[in-house]
Amino acid sequence: MAWIETVVNGLLLGGLYGLIGIGLALVFGVMRVVDGAQGEFMVMAAFFAVIVLAAAPDLHPLIIFGLAILFSFCVGYVYQSWIVNRSMQSSDPLAPLLLTFGVSIILRSVMVEVFGADLRGLQLGSLSRASIAIFNINIGVMPLLTLATSIALFLLLQWMLKRTSFGRIIRATADRRDIVRLFGVKPDRVYACVMAMSVALSAIAGLFLAARASFTPFSGVERLLIAFEVVVLGGIGSFWGPLIGGLALGVTQLVGLKWDPNAGLLYCHLLFFIMILIRPSGLVASRS
Repeated sequence: MAWIETVVNGLLLGGLYGLIGIGLALVFGVMRVVDGAQGEFMVMAAFFAVIVLAAAPDLHPLIIFGLAILFSFCVGYVYQSWIVNRSMQSSDPLAPLLLTFGVSIILRSVMVEVFGADLRGLQLGSLSRASIAIFNINIGVMPLLTLATSIALFLLLQWMLKRTSFGRIIRATADRRDIVRLFGVKPDRVYACVMAMSVALSAIAGLFLAARASFTPFSGVERLLIAFEVVVLGGIGSFWGPLIGGLALGVTQLVGLKWDPNAGLLYCHLLFFIMILIRPSGLVASRS
């Protein structure tokens, strides 16, 4: 029963990892850009929530989450409009990657200067400690909400991309940027909206992660690494790949910790390395 509980909790953790990867996958799928600042955006959203909670302790967690997500959406739009779009005009494909990593270093330094390097956490009261028992398996309410939110956001994003006119514009811009201009579409604005959604999704992941574990301004590197592994493990170009990759990493991490308490993320990295060797296309191969 203990191993079953470990696997179940691993799946719940995997939902969070899938949520961490979806923002990175969205940006890469539409713009073919690896955003090196995604981890810092997750941490920044968590710090924003901590500030709001300290200023108004009686605010409902949903309001705090909503304000942090809205803040992140606006930051993402400005970030793409004023910074990343300009680098994408360069003929060098490495320019956006180097720029976004530079932005991540700047954001990290600013957060260290403003908040210090001490450990922080997002305290949500009894909700963080609540659990329910299902078939004699204790399941935390927050991890369960995280998995449900992750699946709901994947479904919502899939519906938006396939069923709405804006989603069709996004897919058309991703395929033929030059052609959509003939129909009056401005790719730079589309990219700004996509980045805004990506940063907002990353903020949701960062908030759930901050409610689960402590963080510092330096935590963004670890979060970016998880996001990268989730996307590659699930399959680059596959919509549901990040969720599948996240579930695989979550189960691997907790099973590894059950077997070796000092392992940390070692077995996650080993799984990623082995999959790169035997199946570079990922667990879910994308369709052309």
